[in-house]
Amino acid sequence: MAKSVFYSFHYDRDAWRVQQIIQMGALEGQPILNAQQWEEVKRKGDAAIKKWIADQMAYKSAVVVLIGAQTASRPWVRHEIAHAWDNHKPLVGIRIHGLADRNGNTDSYGENPFSKVSLKGGGTVGDYVPVYSPSGSNSQAVYADIKANIATWVNNAYKRS
Repeated sequence: MAKSVFYSFHYDRDAWRVQQIIQMGALEGQPILNAQQWEEVKRKGDAAIKKWIADQMAYKSAVVVLIGAQTASRPWVRHEIAHAWDNHKPLVGIRIHGLADRNGNTDSYGENPFSKVSLKGGGTVGDYVPVYSPSGSNSQAVYADIKANIATWVNNAYKRS
């Protein structure tokens, strides 16, 4: 059975790329809400969003942050990283900007979102969590590299003691 993970990502910009990763079948993730379902959760306010995140993440074996061009700037991604850290969930990042979107376009390289989450004792989560950059000169090659390695990358996620 595939390892069960929570996917963190920039919904509006990267949902198409994330669906490609989910469809690989290498991991089992939380259900990805469609735009209407996500709007319904958001309409209930920040507390409802935090509860949804906590509930979805609770029984997952790891948190996988799928990093696109603007992922690091997303407040809810930073919240998910902090929540995972505080709850001792293994964390790993995978860059997905090299996957094509529905229009066949790849994206630019984004900042490391883990470096945007400060720790109480100093430093950032980025000082600990590995970020993998799939290789390949086109979307198909990047897809193949992710598919071949994602389970290993998740197994090598940073596990906070």
